[in-house]
Amino acid sequence: MAAVAAGLAALVGLGTLPAGAGPSDTGLKGAIDTILADPRLEGGAVSVTVADAATGEPLYQRHSGDRLMPASNTKLATSAAAMALLGPEHRFRTEVLSTGRQRGGVLHGDLYLRGSGDPTTLARDYQALAARVAAAGIRRVTGRLVADDTRFDTQRLGRSWAADDESSYYSAQISPLTLAPDTDYDAGTVVVEAAPGPRAGAAPRVTLTPRTDYVRIDNRAITVPAGRPGTLSVEREHGTNTITVTGGIPLGASATKEWVTVWEPTGYAAAVFADALAARGVRVAGPTRLGVPTPATAKVLAAHSSMPLKELMHPFMKLSNNAHAEALTKAIGHRASGRGTWSAGLAAIEAYLREEGVRTATVRQADGSGLSRMNLFPAEQLARLLLAVQDAPWYADWYASLPVACAPDRAVGGTLRTRMCGTPAALNTHAKTGSLTGASALSGYVTDAGGRRLVYSVVLNNYLAPSVKSVEDAIVVTLARSDTAEGVITPAAPGRARGAEGATDLECSWRKPALC
Repeated sequence: MAAVAAGLAALVGLGTLPAGAGPSDTGLKGAIDTILADPRLEGGAVSVTVADAATGEPLYQRHSGDRLMPASNTKLATSAAAMALLGPEHRFRTEVLSTGRQRGGVLHGDLYLRGSGDPTTLARDYQALAARVAAAGIRRVTGRLVADDTRFDTQRLGRSWAADDESSYYSAQISPLTLAPDTDYDAGTVVVEAAPGPRAGAAPRVTLTPRTDYVRIDNRAITVPAGRPGTLSVEREHGTNTITVTGGIPLGASATKEWVTVWEPTGYAAAVFADALAARGVRVAGPTRLGVPTPATAKVLAAHSSMPLKELMHPFMKLSNNAHAEALTKAIGHRASGRGTWSAGLAAIEAYLREEGVRTATVRQADGSGLSRMNLFPAEQLARLLLAVQDAPWYADWYASLPVACAPDRAVGGTLRTRMCGTPAALNTHAKTGSLTGASALSGYVTDAGGRRLVYSVVLNNYLAPSVKSVEDAIVVTLARSDTAEGVITPAAPGRARGAEGATDLECSWRKPALC
């Protein structure tokens, strides 16, 4: 990788260039400059880098050292650090333990449910744990059910996360004991489904997945006549697990689904596990208690292991899952220093980035997912990371987790599955998307028309347009259809192709059902 190292030095050396400056103009500079002159970016900020993936040689720079909000491109740093520091075979483990003695069908003492951060645990996994407890012959527990979530600290929400996002599933609270209602693994949420009632004026039928009394539904909505607009709203009240359904749903309309966060996911997991125990004939005498560490002398009665990290990377990165990013950040912190905190995890991620040659003095990372608007990354440092990880032993698994342009399968295309279709970038570029209000990013890899593999990072901020995704796409399509080594450049113009535009204040996969 000596050639890459030399190229990286050049990349850093060209870090902050005035608009229009850069390496010798082979035509690529003019093409990308023209794309970035799009009126939607007027008054905004751009940071763009393109480099040869094999050598690190910079091919295009535009304000590449400027620090901008990367949105979910932050997950590039978190995911790479997780693969390096936790390892691709890392599995989260959820355990049921006790210090008590079993006499016949009675377990004398408390029953502990201990989590280590698994964001993929489903209701059926807790049911399987309960089934193993019952299979051991236990019918009654004299003590309490104790939920041990002490692997992480008690800070549930990240720095500067918006208060009005609190009930939205992409802003779920983070706990080492949690529960996902679906196989997108949207940890810390329930699915609320509302269907029209039997007649106009009747209350809609509202159901929960998973079924649990931990959440209370306050159904104030009504069924309105067919043809009327739907105005249904589903919100959780701050500091509670009361979910209020208001507005109207037209008679004969399809059911509406909303993914809503719970308040205190540790209690949510414990409640679902307690229900699973009861369903299998295991009665716990005492009340459930949260946040108590398991005694060192406790013996494991049942355990569940998550999929390995290299597989978890796929729902995490393809669907840009924020809860996964934050659970991994705290798990990294616990692995590195014994403290499952954001500060410990971010310090370990920063140390890893520094080892890879990223200039961390130019970066601010405030969370693992990019939901915080305090995050700042220059495009050149995102590109630096993309170049550096190529020789990692886990690189192939990590690369496979990146969304693929125009790959129709959501598990492959992810947040890029409707973008750049019908172009040479389709099924070619593998990249991480990012979207917040006024912030958009796309960073990854693409092979050009001459077979040259390129790394690119495009970070756009402070625009007022609903979307600038087609500007990003035009840059990548230009790279894919050009022979950059020969200087044969075939520019693409920003368009408004289906799936590329629309309001992009959030990642498309953060809207349920997914619009991407």
